Amino acid sequence: MTGDDVQRTPDDHHIVVDGRRWRATDTSIPEALRAELVTELMRARRLVRSRGDEVRPFVHDAKVALGERGEPWWEEPSEAGRRDRLAATIRALLRGRETTTICPSDAARVVGGEQWRDVMPVARDVARELHDEGVVEVQQGGERVDPTQARGPIRIAPGPALER
Repeated sequence: MTGDDVQRTPDDHHIVVDGRRWRATDTSIPEALRAELVTELMRARRLVRSRGDEVRPFVHDAKVALGERGEPWWEEPSEAGRRDRLAATIRALLRGRETTTICPSDAARVVGGEQWRDVMPVARDVARELHDEGVVEVQQGGERVDPTQARGPIRIAPGPALER
């Protein structure tokens, strides 16, 4: 089945496959980031076959990032829902990119749609929390920095606690 064969509900919130409704991917995600997250989702699903349940959180992160799980993407998110989706997006993008860093704006663009700039302060705050947990490292100029002291552009790199 190709993307053209998928039926969508009139509101575009769900797809219908074999008569069953599934939540559709958030339509406001920029195409390049959507493709990257779908690639990570497929990689995570393949890993489940080879590594089992230990990597199911990878699938979950990709699906939350895409808007297919968690709070409905077409509704105004709660603060907790937005933060959960940002954290899942950061983890999924870092897993997918493997050896490169991401910008907090990548996660903000996935979660915030056209208003992504409004989401940037929360994205930086979520990155700080993930940094404190060792899941990511916040960097400037390729060097690890204290995210509470960082001013200006930052990059997010995988941390030692990011499961892969």
